[in-house]
Amino acid sequence: MNSKLDRRKKYTRMALKDSLIKLLKEKPISSITVKEICELADINRSTFYAHYLDHFDLLDKIEEEIIQDMAGYLNQCAHENDEDDLQLIERLLEYFTSKHEVCQILLNENTDTTFQKKVSTFAHQAFIKNWKAAHTLDPELSDYISTFIISGSIDVIRKWSNNGMDKTPKELAEVINKLIKNGFSGWL
Repeated sequence: MNSKLDRRKKYTRMALKDSLIKLLKEKPISSITVKEICELADINRSTFYAHYLDHFDLLDKIEEEIIQDMAGYLNQCAHENDEDDLQLIERLLEYFTSKHEVCQILLNENTDTTFQKKVSTFAHQAFIKNWKAAHTLDPELSDYISTFIISGSIDVIRKWSNNGMDKTPKELAEVINKLIKNGFSGWL
């Protein structure tokens, strides 16, 4: 009996998440209502409220789930030298490829979500933990450096996603890694 309830809860949450993602393709979160989500998911509102406070809470849970999933995916990657930098970036891009639709919607510059800020915070923590530990950085400048690297990388990933992921994760990882290591001088 208990496993039946768990399956039903999982199905309900999945249906609500999928419905919100579909609606986010068409309009911003501020224009979406719980009623619309429930109608699309074919779930009544009282069931929705048994799981989430409102549609913003549902979006927050989707974003948090992706960040946690991404962390687990990247934690499988060791980071001890420069070659690991490339592998870490490539794994991140592979993750985005596996979640292309939802990541493209949440990273869209016209979408009013907090996802980009959450990705930036996550990436900053990973940068401090992994990259900074493997490289000698001026502690006073490390926040500025990580902000520059992360913001630029997120914009490159957004552009790549909007271009239909026209490069493989490995190709784009090499571009990002080269920019991080050599700046524009690596391209001149």
